[in-house]
This record gives sequence, structure tokens and C-alpha cells, in this order.
Amino acid sequence: MHRAIGERDLADTAVDEATARDLFRDVVLAREFDERALSLQRRGWMPGYPPFRGQESSQVGAAHAMADGDWLFPTYRSNAMQLARGVPASDILLFRRGYAEFHSDHDVNNFPQAVPIASQLPHAVGAGMAMNYTGDADAVVAYFGDGATSEGDFHEAMNFAGVFDAPVVFLCENNNWAISLPREKQTASDSIAVKAEAYGFEGVQVDGNDPVAVYETVGDALDDAREGDPVLVESLTYRQGAHTTSDDPERYRSEEADLPEWRTADPLERYETYLREQGVVDDEFVESCWDDAEAELDAAIDAAEAVGEPDVDEVFDYAYAERTPRVDDQKAWLESYLEEHDPQEQEF
Repeated sequence: MHRAIGERDLADTAVDEATARDLFRDVVLAREFDERALSLQRRGWMPGYPPFRGQESSQVGAAHAMADGDWLFPTYRSNAMQLARGVPASDILLFRRGYAEFHSDHDVNNFPQAVPIASQLPHAVGAGMAMNYTGDADAVVAYFGDGATSEGDFHEAMNFAGVFDAPVVFLCENNNWAISLPREKQTASDSIAVKAEAYGFEGVQVDGNDPVAVYETVGDALDDAREGDPVLVESLTYRQGAHTTSDDPERYRSEEADLPEWRTADPLERYETYLREQGVVDDEFVESCWDDAEAELDAAIDAAEAVGEPDVDEVFDYAYAERTPRVDDQKAWLESYLEEHDPQEQEF
């Protein structure tokens, strides 16, 4: 595992000062997005939201390591990674309101977020195999949580990647909790990274709260993947908040139990302290990052609200080519319910 932040001078890493500041700026943007999105959900602006506070550095570091031509196959908690790759914040907010994910016209090599656990992993490997067939020099990053490693799709994807030398980096963000299940109750393996050995390729761990270390590790892994050697990267981080806004973590976990401080400490505060000690940022720069993030989120929320809410009928009309009787019944029930309970009159 790469050494923790603070154990190396920035000059001894693969990150220059400009990149270090870019990483910080995107970590701040990710934190601001997460706080705003959580607040919006709590006042009924969108139906549900999966917070990622504590995991910003892991995602931002990985995103910056990717080339523009690389493809990201994300899951539902990957918003920081998508923001860092250039997906507009308004698009992510509209997706949470029920719209198709890519609402605006932008050119980012991202597949849609996969909400079913691990279903995107075989797709990612298939894309990597297609790159081999066409001679494409780019690679794929398949992002998922530790809970996904208990799904069959994870093992099938790893097996295909190993057999066919697919240019794929499997990025497992291990935040220690698969909803309410801790990692030690999910697998008897010494780590998640070690699972790669069974499929014939390398698995590595990295301090996921150190964006510099993640940048280096994922960058090295992408270099290997492009040479036909897939890699499993286990990014060790911590989910500070709930699994989703319908979850109560106080019911199943104690305060940072059995995990080292480097893993549970706030990654944003930790990175800022490091950059200040390295003489890379000062008060003026930090303040400008927060001001820019707030302005960007203000504009994104305004843009999303200007689009309005999606038509509820779309939930039913696009589930099948032709609606089934059961879907018709569900639609009729909802229409009846909405007639009796006008959402505009509800108090939140």
C-alpha cells in the first residue's frame, strides 16, 4: 500500500503542485455537492440520495489518474468521481430527480450509474475486450463498493478480465460497510485486493483518504491495464455518513470502531493540512475553492430546477415496450393516490 499522506514530501510523488491544487479544488467541490444534495433530499427535492462524505479523496484521485479517452463504469456512490471527470453537477442532480442521466450535451466517457450491485462489472470487461479487438489504446475503470465483491458478477467479470487480458482497472472503494454489514462478516479473505490472485492478475491496496496516493496507484494500474494486465485496486476509505438517506447507521455501527485514525479522519481536512505544510496552498486559495464550489452548485441547482420535475408517467411508460396489466394497475393506483394527496401541498 502506498504510504500515507504526510510521510512523503510532494516533490517525492508523481504529483506536481498544480495537480495537487486541482485535486484539492475537486475534493472541495465534491464535499459541497454532497452537503447540498443531502440538504435538497431532506426537504423533498429528490426522493433519495447516497451520501459519500469521507470518500471524496479516493474518487477524485482516481478520476484525475484517468485519461480523457478512458471509460468509467460507475455505481451510485460515484458522484465525486463523475464531477472530477467533468460531468455537470446539474446532470447528476437531475438523475436523482428521475431524469435520464446525461441530460446536457457534454463529452465525457462515462457509462450511466449502475444502481443494481455489481451489474456494471461484466459490462466494463466487455468494453475492455472490445478495445482489444479494435486496437483501442484506452482503458476502463470499473468503480464499485466492497459489498459488490460478494456478487457473482464481480467474480465473473474478474475471471473474464484475467483470461482475456482486458484493459480494466477494478476500483473497489472499500468503506468497510456493505450497507450494515462490516467487511469481516462479508469475506474471510485477508483483503479484497488478494482476491485478484485467483484470477491471475495483481491486486493492490491504497490509502483511499490520500488523493495523491490514489492518483499514483490508479495511474500505475491503468498503465498496466493498457499493456494487457488488469489490476484490482482496493481503496481503503470510510463512509462517514449513512448508506443512503433511508439508512440509520447508528443502528449497526459504533463510532469509528476498530479502524485506524488515518482511515476514519476527514480526508478533506487532512489533505488541506498536508498542502499547507508543503507550502502549496494558503488561505486565499482555499477560500477561492469554496467560493467557486458554492457558485457552481448554486448554478447547477438553478439549472436543474429550471428543467422541472419529470412526468411521473415515464416510470411506467418506459419499463416495457408495451405496458403489462400489472404495470397498468400500478399506474392507476398512483394516479388515484396523487389525486387525493397533492404533493405540492405536502409539508416537509
